[in-house]
Amino acid sequence: MFWPNWARHLSHCQSQIYENLISGAIDATEWVGPWNDSFMKFYEAAKYYYYPGMHEPAAMLACGINKAFWDGLSKSDQLIVEAAASMENDVMMAEYNAKNGEALAKLINEQGVQLRKFNDDIYDSFGEAADEVYAEVVEHSDMARRIHESFVNSRTNVGAWAKISD
Repeated sequence: MFWPNWARHLSHCQSQIYENLISGAIDATEWVGPWNDSFMKFYEAAKYYYYPGMHEPAAMLACGINKAFWDGLSKSDQLIVEAAASMENDVMMAEYNAKNGEALAKLINEQGVQLRKFNDDIYDSFGEAADEVYAEVVEHSDMARRIHESFVNSRTNVGAWAKISD
């Protein structure tokens, strides 16, 4: 449902990233995942695919609606929008789960990309850098602080389960 419009929007970003990879202006990029990366042809310039991702443990879509418009909808129309948005998110995630494995195999087997794992030191440095950014962000505003605190609490609760279930 969203893919064709999204792909058109990304084509401009992709061309800039691709050209900068080819020219050597940048050494690497982080994008969505193997399926999207293959469409963007990053394999022509970047021959290493590192994992695990540091900021996308999962994907999620968002739907923004003007509050006055939303409040003007009937309860049943609000539920229809919520159901459609939830369903699109589920379909998107299922599609990525289905397509990423095949795309990764093609990148490795047909495009010559080498799969590499970030070592613990590198991965730990991502966390340290993120903590520095978060420390600056929470100083920005009370809302930023509340959002971050909510995020950390959720990450702790969800993470406790994910560590033993996944």
